[in-house]
Parts: sequence; structure tokens; C-alpha cells
Amino acid sequence: MATVDLIKKLRKIEIKSKGLSNQLFSGEYHSAFKGRGMAFSEVREYQPGDDIRTIDWNVTARFNHPFIKVYEEEREMTVMLVVDVSGSENFGTEVQLKKDLITELCATLAFSTITNNDKVGVLFFSDKIEKFIPPKKGKSHVLFIIRELIDFVPKNNGTNIGDALKFLNTLIKKRSTIFLISDFNDANYDDAFKVTSKKHDLVVMKIKDRNEQNWADLGLVKFKDPETGNERFVDTSDAKVKKHFFDRITKTESYFNKLVTSTGTDFCQINTRDSYVKPLMTLFKRRGAK
Repeated sequence: MATVDLIKKLRKIEIKSKGLSNQLFSGEYHSAFKGRGMAFSEVREYQPGDDIRTIDWNVTARFNHPFIKVYEEEREMTVMLVVDVSGSENFGTEVQLKKDLITELCATLAFSTITNNDKVGVLFFSDKIEKFIPPKKGKSHVLFIIRELIDFVPKNNGTNIGDALKFLNTLIKKRSTIFLISDFNDANYDDAFKVTSKKHDLVVMKIKDRNEQNWADLGLVKFKDPETGNERFVDTSDAKVKKHFFDRITKTESYFNKLVTSTGTDFCQINTRDSYVKPLMTLFKRRGAK
């Protein structure tokens, strides 16, 4: 992308995502994604209604009067955006491509993260680890991430979610919030997925385009697989061809749904024709209510 066009697109996404983050998501994000735990803050005198389990017996004995320990939430977190940049993300038949939706979604999450004084990093993956941006704070860091999301060109086109999560599990030692963003056109990643869901606070965002499962009867059409590059003619009016294709999609969806359900992973689905604001708000509120 030309530098002038890149700057224009970067600025447009910055204005939209930063605005959404500040106006809609800041409070919901804070409630939905709490800190790592509670840290000791101070000691104060016991008051009726205080939990007796928080009594500091050493201080109480010293002053012959009950005192309790006061704790505060450890607010700072590390957030990792694990982003699928495989060939299938270049698909989109209505409002936008999956890739463009992912870019805006990640930008909004990144601005929400730094607004709450958290660190954010990114892992780009296809069927290999494409790029790792270490977690940092600050607006300039977020703008760098958005620029990479806009202009990044992967070396490979396939998808390997399992390898991406294995890399992440090895690299990120401290418990972090992980946003895994993909269309999940893959299989056999359940082992790594389960490890990530136990080690980190895993949140899954599935990107879809309705016409992936809604063929029009257009007769003989030439299709190209964006991940393998293979081309073939498909009779879109043939009921057997449709059934074969949709059976494969159903199998992939069933695998994904069972995995998310069995691990209790927080999940939202976002379509290319729709705004991501509502599903994101619903996710945040659902988590905040837990």
C-alpha cells in the first residue's frame, strides 16, 4: 500500500476505534477484564461489617485493637492479540473483507487496553508464526500495531492454530488475556487450545461471512482456494456438490463449538456484514456480570 493511502487508512481506523474505545468500551472493558489478583495496600481499623478473615493479628496485638488488611486489585494486565492472517481472511462478499474487520476489531481492543493502562502485543500467524510484536503500553505502540495490521503481508497462506497457540504458550509465561481472532478454518488444534485456556484468560472471536455457507445457484463457477491456491470448476447448482461442501463446514463448526463449550471459553461471533460493536459489548457485559 502506498504511504499516503496507508496514512489515510491508519488515521481513519484510529479515529473510529479510539472513539469507540473511549465512548463505549472503556467501562465495560475494565469490568470484563480484571487484574491478575489482589495486592496489599494498607492497614486500617476494623469497622463493623468487615470480613474477619482480613484481620491483621500482628497489628491488632500490638495496638490491642482490631485492624484489617486492605487489598486493591492489581489492575495492570498483559493482553495478546493472536491474529489469523491466512489466505481465507481475504474473503468477504458484503460490507468488508474479514481482514478489514479484524483490523478494526484489533484496533478497538488495543485502544481499550492502553486506556486501562494495560500492555498489548500481537502474534500474527498463518500456517507458521509470521510476526510477533512484544506487549507494550502507549498510543505510539498501538498505532504501530494498527499499521502492521493494515499493511502486513504474510509469507504463507495456510492456517495452523495449534502451532500458533503452542508458540504463545511457550513464549508468554505470565498469565495474560489472550484474544484469539480467526475464522477457524482449521482442525486438530484442541490440545494447544485446552492448554491456553487453562494457562491464560482465553477469549475467542470467530470471524464469518454468511456467503461461505450460502451459495447462489450460478451454474458452473471457477473457485480458487485462497490458502492452497488450487483452482477448480464447481457446479453450484448440483445438490450433491453443495451437500459435500456443507458437510465439511458443519464438521469444522461442530469441532469448534464442542471445544469452546467443553473448555468454557468466552466466545463471540462477528460477521463481515455487521458492526462488531454489539457482539463486543455483549461479550464485555457477559464477562462483567460473572
